[in-house]
Amino acid sequence: MEDKINPDYYKGDIECIDAIKASMSLEGFKGYLKGNIMKYVWRDKIDKKEDLKKAKWYIDKLNEQL
Repeated sequence: MEDKINPDYYKGDIECIDAIKASMSLEGFKGYLKGNIMKYVWRDKIDKKEDLKKAKWYIDKLNEQL
């Protein structure tokens, strides 16, 4: 079954989220995570449950930074 929350279509030896984190300050990265949380909560799609799972994934990442 395909994981729609954390798909495997990102290629390379490093996780994309780790590369994003490495490219900015901690405060910048936390802002990036907050922005993605807002985006997925704000969206109005038919499959709202999937968007809320994505938002939770970013919330969990943000909690790791606190």
